[in-house]
Amino acid sequence: MKRLFLLVSLLVLSKFSAQTWATEDQYIQKFAKYAVEEMEKYKIPASITLAQGLLETGGGQSRLAQEGKNHFGIKCKEDWTGKTMKHTDDAPNECFRVYDDPRQSYEDHSLFLSTRKYYANLFNLDMKDYKAWAHGLKKAGYATNPRYASILISKIEKYRLYEFDETNSKEALYAVLKMYPDLKDDRTFMAQLQPEKYTKKAKEAVTVEVPYKQTSYAQQQKRVEKIKTKAEILNSILIKSHPNDGLKYIIIPEDTNVQFIAKKFKISESKLIKWNELDNDMLKKNEIVFLESKNSDGNTATYKAEYGEDMHDIAQKFGIKLNKLYAKNRMDEGQKPSAGQLIYLIDKKPRN
Repeated sequence: MKRLFLLVSLLVLSKFSAQTWATEDQYIQKFAKYAVEEMEKYKIPASITLAQGLLETGGGQSRLAQEGKNHFGIKCKEDWTGKTMKHTDDAPNECFRVYDDPRQSYEDHSLFLSTRKYYANLFNLDMKDYKAWAHGLKKAGYATNPRYASILISKIEKYRLYEFDETNSKEALYAVLKMYPDLKDDRTFMAQLQPEKYTKKAKEAVTVEVPYKQTSYAQQQKRVEKIKTKAEILNSILIKSHPNDGLKYIIIPEDTNVQFIAKKFKISESKLIKWNELDNDMLKKNEIVFLESKNSDGNTATYKAEYGEDMHDIAQKFGIKLNKLYAKNRMDEGQKPSAGQLIYLIDKKPRN
């Protein structure tokens, strides 16, 4: 009897473990159809779109994907009028687009590639040549990582994403099922293939966007902060490492003053004011404050100023001394950049 019980238990566990997918497998199962739909509309290989989504979101686990439904790390730019969120990428508190649904993010990614002149040559490539597309994206400046093309190709080949380049939107879910045959035991997934076999209630459940079970750290923090006092929030400030050479900085979580920060981190008020080029001792929520002297150069060559930003905002965002930033751009102290203006963060190379 005990042996029979053990055998049944092992069979149950085996069936359960077969459906416990890694995050990247879950991502493919959930979003492959979107990539195929975009391929049909914009002639971008589904394998490329899906591999970029996997890479950008860490298999759907990134903060941008979970909170902003932003799967491709697209920043606000001057033409974006939708919702936004702040996120640290090349610099702290950069502006990123927020979507109501991941499908919108996939559509916007397609528009981003198909409407910008830098990527025009990609659309002369064979749509089924994912290697040429991967190298073409890197050559066009889509990413700064020198291994970007090889990383995309590796993901495409690891998960056989090239198979989605051979299908269409009506058959995309069948292609997923072929890739993951154990999904036949998933009633929610199967209902998408043959909804007539399920009740009306089950059909409605299928149309609901099912979030990942894992709650993000940011979401947990929001719940906790609702019951925290202002003093508790200020006392919980953590020192961060800036992308520009690891400079130490913090982001002010609530309005406060220089005296509080100086006392908390045991740094003189005069140094904080000097390092951050402050003109008063009041610090606003979400303001960036450096705990050491900033650098003379940025960690990226150029940046396009956003609407409403001044040079101090940009200096803080990229960890550059304000006077150096003015000098690099041949601007007078106090002069403001216009929206979309190209700001140099590293000295331009002299002409020969």
